[in-house]
Amino acid sequence: MYNFEVTTLEGHTELATNLIFSQDGQTVASASYDKTVKLWDATSGKLIHTLTGHTDQVWSVVFSSDGRTVASASLDKTVKLWDATSGKLINTLTGHTDTIWSVVFLPDGRTVASNSRDCTVKFWDVNTGKLINTIVAKYADEDDSVIFLPDGKIVMFTVSGETMKLWDVHTGKLIHTLTGHTGIVRNAEFSPDGKMIASTSFGTVKLWNANTGKLIYALTGHTDEVESVIFSPDGKILASASDDKTVKLWNVQTGELIHTLTGHTKLVWSVIFSPDSRIVASTSTDKTTKLWNVNTGELIYTLTGLTYSVNHVIFSPDGKTIASGCSDNIVRLWKMTNEL
Repeated sequence: MYNFEVTTLEGHTELATNLIFSQDGQTVASASYDKTVKLWDATSGKLIHTLTGHTDQVWSVVFSSDGRTVASASLDKTVKLWDATSGKLINTLTGHTDTIWSVVFLPDGRTVASNSRDCTVKFWDVNTGKLINTIVAKYADEDDSVIFLPDGKIVMFTVSGETMKLWDVHTGKLIHTLTGHTGIVRNAEFSPDGKMIASTSFGTVKLWNANTGKLIYALTGHTDEVESVIFSPDGKILASASDDKTVKLWNVQTGELIHTLTGHTKLVWSVIFSPDSRIVASTSTDKTTKLWNVNTGELIYTLTGLTYSVNHVIFSPDGKTIASGCSDNIVRLWKMTNEL
């Protein structure tokens, strides 16, 4: 049994689009349609800084690995780098000619990469703010994803109807074409080690070998659209969320169904694992987030009392706090007080 205390973080005037914890778990950053990024104390819930300067919606926010720098990406075509301690603007990275979908720090900590609707991926020096390199991805589209794999390779997913393509971002060469879905592909995710890909289409989840592009398993059982899939951090389990009001847990090595998690009263649109892979959280349009025991499939706790649907949920690095963003513009911190 778990008990939770909830703290409300109020301040955004529009929807929070993205939430992230710093790696030490002490700070939460929230990006919003209101053109700001807010930094919150994860323990007290108090507002630390409001980062202002973007002139349009902020869609992506990320901490550097040392927690000292925050990067934000906006529809205003810029990336901004901020000092996380002082809240001051360090640099504004300009050069994209269209909306920037996402921003990420590279493992070296000295480089930040931005992915834009202008079909480019740009690499920037964090210390100087100078542009290092631009890769033109003529095959890109707003629904596509740039992915940084553990081995340092950078790839891009493109989806067109029933077909997925995997490209090498550096060379622009096609790596694999993944075919086999009979409906439009809704979602695709890499495993933590970068060796497998999971994709969804209507009621089917497919697992692919990322190195060969070959289909490994077709996971069937959902009776309606599968909204999202995610691998557990240890790479052993895949969770799928569906409009059929269920979450299914699958054994990645065998393709076998482990558990079907039932209890939501409306479609389930998102799932996420705790860092230790022991808990999976599911969010639904029934205005609840449910926490499940991965090993037993049992319901642990339901985060309730919300009058709006939850649109974003993340775990803190230690797995003891959950941050959620709702359509009421409020960010909530759910802190685990005990485990019985």
